Amino acid sequence: MLKRLFYLSLSIESLVKFFGKLGAWLSLPLIFIIIFDIITRRFFILGSTKLQEMEWHLHSAIFLLALGFAYIRNSHVRIEIVREMYPSLLKAIFEILGVLFFLIPYTLMIIYYGIDFVYRSFNLNEVSAALTGLSHRWIIKSFIPLGMLLLLLAGLSILIKNVIFIVAKVKNDKEVINILIKKDTEFKES
Repeated sequence: MLKRLFYLSLSIESLVKFFGKLGAWLSLPLIFIIIFDIITRRFFILGSTKLQEMEWHLHSAIFLLALGFAYIRNSHVRIEIVREMYPSLLKAIFEILGVLFFLIPYTLMIIYYGIDFVYRSFNLNEVSAALTGLSHRWIIKSFIPLGMLLLLLAGLSILIKNVIFIVAKVKNDKEVINILIKKDTEFKES
């Protein structure tokens, strides 16, 4: 049972990683747009509101698509000085509490209100406040609930892994613990 849950966690992770890598690829068009914008502003004294807004939109999309990926990769900011003093079992308990009481409610709230935010934008056919700005604002706004959904999935994956770790520790199931340690260094003993 624990192994099946672990492979479910890995399946969720692979989906989140796919979107994180997709977001990373958005860096390439962003780089080219920034370079083009700088060159045209500096040397040809041309400015484009559409280019600037596209930069902002790509920054947002990259950030929102990478949130879950960063959480899975353990790249989020934490208070490591305090956290490292504790054994891995206590860290797993802290992680579970954090996911249950902070990450899940926060992401569900943002998803709920974010969908309404996108829906209103779509129905109003919202465009940029600038006269020469981008249209279809709902497209970039849709990345808010999508990014939070990916973060929620990443949180569920981490939650499953930590529950598996605690159950395996209590049952003294060394095989499952070794699988977890091999796949995720977070579970190594302090």
